[in-house]
Formats: sequence, structure tokens, C-alpha cells
Amino acid sequence: MTDVAAEDGPRIEPSARVLLHDLAVRRDRDEWIVGRMATRTFVALPAAGARALELLGDGRSVARTAETLRAETGEEFEITDFVRDLAALGFVARIADRPLPDAEPPRASLPWLRPRHVRFALHPAPAVLAGVLLAAAVAVLVRRPDLLPGYRDLLWSPHGSLVLFSGAAAGWALLLAHELAHLVTARAAGVPGRMRLGTRLQFLVMQTDISGIELAPRRHRMTAYLAGIALNLSVASALVLILAVTDTGTTAHRLLAAALLLALMPLPFQCMVFTRTDLYFVLQDVTGCRNLYGDGLAYARYVSRRVTRRLRPGRSTEAGDRSAEAGDPSVPLPPHERRAVRLYSVVLVAGTAACLAFMAAVTLPVDVALLVRAVRGLGPGHSLADTADSAAVLVTLGGINVLWLVTKWRDRRSRSGPSSP
Repeated sequence: MTDVAAEDGPRIEPSARVLLHDLAVRRDRDEWIVGRMATRTFVALPAAGARALELLGDGRSVARTAETLRAETGEEFEITDFVRDLAALGFVARIADRPLPDAEPPRASLPWLRPRHVRFALHPAPAVLAGVLLAAAVAVLVRRPDLLPGYRDLLWSPHGSLVLFSGAAAGWALLLAHELAHLVTARAAGVPGRMRLGTRLQFLVMQTDISGIELAPRRHRMTAYLAGIALNLSVASALVLILAVTDTGTTAHRLLAAALLLALMPLPFQCMVFTRTDLYFVLQDVTGCRNLYGDGLAYARYVSRRVTRRLRPGRSTEAGDRSAEAGDPSVPLPPHERRAVRLYSVVLVAGTAACLAFMAAVTLPVDVALLVRAVRGLGPGHSLADTADSAAVLVTLGGINVLWLVTKWRDRRSRSGPSSP
């Protein structure tokens, strides 16, 4: 309960009845996840809070709800403040005869796609089919390991511009299909979902917001989280099977090998859970953490400040330890979350440092070398094909970098704007 909500919220009489919006509720260990799918707003409540919500939803007044809770638990509850907080979350439609203003729900991608259209995505059959394809592909690769692609398979044509444009088109098509798999699976569970571009450290990514899947059963949640990885593996498995019956040395074989590599390339990135990939959400769900990344980041900053204090000369160690313990953001968390958050903070710091070091040591020098080579290729004395290849490199690299900068600026603006959480 916040002081701001208590001061600025609507006036609530003890006799007032509360009309709630359509809310979804799911039990999670000792708490209850409550959310409004239309606005994608969710909160974790203790058992008493879930019971108060149930009583208010049954039409009991604020005073009667407080009396019932006191009779059931023997404790006093500030139901008036509780209702104010619910109103601030957008869960309350009306208090007594006063309707409350409602925020406009966020836009969903492909709003015409209804849960009944994609209900098959939650059926066990697609998962079984993906497993059969993967098993068949692994069996083929065991017998013919020469089908495993290498980085040279991307250079399927002597024309660099053709390789560049075809690779970019295939890569973005696979990325879109990956995110559509998340969207379709979440939509089948009744979650709206929205796809958009975003950034993770130095990476430009496409991401799908499926907030609300937290309210679905665990099998549906895991299916939605892993749908993109399953699609990549299914595409790669199908390509392996087709490669096995395609003559080597042909253009078709080279194209298929390049496509196979493009389908497999995003999978190692999914292991980078410190960038909130698909496997991060699986890890967060398995560990039972509410906000593994946010809590891990807060704990890492706390440890950094604590180490900095210890290195300052002339500071009392005992007093510093007591002060640091009081400021530990992981202390209020349940024990199972506290352990997961502290371990994840190590992965977060180490992984972020490794990624940034790789960018400084490899990515930036390679980009600069490609740009310099492309600029030189535009000069006199080069063939038309060389000039076209150089122009293609400049256009592609320039476009990707501009898109990354625009997306990064938009993300920062949305986080610092008045509507950010």
C-alpha cells in the first residue's frame, strides 16, 4: 500500500460497494496472481488479499468485507487502502455510484486473430511432431555428420551482395516466424500479445510481449515460452531431412545449408539468460521468481556499492556491514527467490561483461573493417560487381545501425517517460 494511493485515490465510504473489472486469478505457491488481461496489469497478493478481492467481487461493502476478514483471520485489514490500490491498478470499474476512469488498453498485434483460430497451438500434437522431426534429424546427422553446416555455407554465391540480401531476408523471415510462434501460442491461451523491435545490450531483437501468460496453467506458460525455440528446431530438422536427399554441390544444396545455419544461429543466443531471452522466462518460472532480472540487477548494484564501501579507506567495517545488510534488496524475498536472485546476479554481471567485451574486441573492429573495405570498393578502378557489393554492404550495415539507434532511443524514451512503470 502506498501513501500516494491513500492521499490521491478516490474517496471511499465504509458502506460503498465496489464493482471490479473482469479479473483472472491463479494460485502460485503461497500467493495469488491477479491480473486484468485487457490492460496487461498483474499483481501478486497474499491469501488475505485474494480473499478480500473475492468478497468485494461478491458485492459486499468495504465495511462488511473488513468484518468478514476479521472474523475469519482474527486480524484487522485496511480494506479502504486496499481498494484504493486496486483502483490505481485499474482493477476497479466503479465505487458505489461513481465510475472510475479507465486507461486505454495497449494495442495487440494481429487483433483479428482469435483464440479459437489457433487453439491447435496448445494441443500436444504440434509438440509431438516437433519431437519426431528433431529425433529424425539427429538420426540422420549421426549417420551423415557432413550435413552439419559451417560458417562457410553462408557464402553460397560468389556475389557478396546476393549473399548479404538473401541472408538478411531469410534471417528476418525466421525471426518473424519465431515471434509469431510466441504470439500464436499466447493468443491460444487468451493472451493478446504484441510484437515489436527492441534492444538487448548491443543486440537488435524482435520481441513479443505476452504479459498475461502468467495467469495460464504451467503447461501453457512453458509452451508459450518455448514455442519460438521449437519452431527454429523444427525448421532446422526439416532442412536436415531435405539436405539428406539433395545432391551435394548443387545450388539447391548450398542454399539449404545456408538456411539451416540461419535457423540454428539464434539458438545459442537463447542461452544468454542475462538478456531476458526465451530461456530466461523458463528459468524465472521454474525458480518461482516474480522479477528475476529486476531483482538480480538490484542485488548486483547493492553488492557493487558494498564492495566500493569496503575499498574506501578509514571506513568502519562493522558499521558498514550493518548498514549494507539493512539495504540488501534480496532480504525481503522468500528464501527460494533470494537464492535464485543472488545466483542469477552473478550470471547477469558475468554475461553482460563478456558480451560488452566481445563487442569491443570483435564486433566493432569487424564492422569498421567491413565499412572501410566497402568504401574502398566504391572508388575508381573497380568492376561494376565490386561496386554493387560494396554499396550493398554499406546500405545493409548502415540500415541495421540506424535501426538499432532508433530502437534504443525509443526504448530509453519509453522508460523515462511519464507512462513508464
